[in-house]
Amino acid sequence: MLQIEQIHQYYGGSHILRGVDLQAKAGEITVVLGRNGVGKTTLLKSLMGLVPIRAGQIVLDGQAIEKTTPYERARAGIGFVPQGREIFGRLTVHENLLMGLATKKAGTPIPPQLFELFPVLKQMLGRRGGDLSGGQQQQLAIARALAACPKLLVLDEPTEGIQPNIIKDIGKVLRQLAKEGLDGKPMAIVLVEQYYDFAEELADRYAVMERGEVIASGPGAEMPEKGIRQLVAI
Repeated sequence: MLQIEQIHQYYGGSHILRGVDLQAKAGEITVVLGRNGVGKTTLLKSLMGLVPIRAGQIVLDGQAIEKTTPYERARAGIGFVPQGREIFGRLTVHENLLMGLATKKAGTPIPPQLFELFPVLKQMLGRRGGDLSGGQQQQLAIARALAACPKLLVLDEPTEGIQPNIIKDIGKVLRQLAKEGLDGKPMAIVLVEQYYDFAEELADRYAVMERGEVIASGPGAEMPEKGIRQLVAI
């Protein structure tokens, strides 16, 4: 579903991403790990077109997208959940979900499956996003990204500042989405995560970044024997 090949990215004169390769397949969760400041968020922003890359290729479902705009990438089938959630605090839950349909035709309904995944949102449709708890806001951010039924879901540290019971619920939802998406078809998921146990539990494949490069990758089942916990420990 996603193929990132040898991308390079700079901030001014600083070489941030150095020949990064990454793959994400439908039906799998690909986890990206690494200490703070190694380029994980920049990788996701490059994938979304929020920052330009200097070289390399990004291919989504067979189509090169590295020269397209962020809204064109969303329209092509990428759903993005940014770090810090970035919901619209003054808009209601319902209005936030409608924002997730911005690339769709006017009048496109909110997928009812979202309320099966996140029942709490159905109870709070008229409540302002800023009045929700951190865990509820994260669920809203994920639901907003899913509203347009993407092929690829990209999440940047969704467990940050979230209570353990909500983390467990989010993990169950991500597994279900990888398996059957919203429409019964497998979805590709890319998850940047600092919480190692959550990452190891979900990973079908993993990639570890250091200083803007991928220094280790492989099947998620190999993470314990490869000592990945120690590799990313702060």
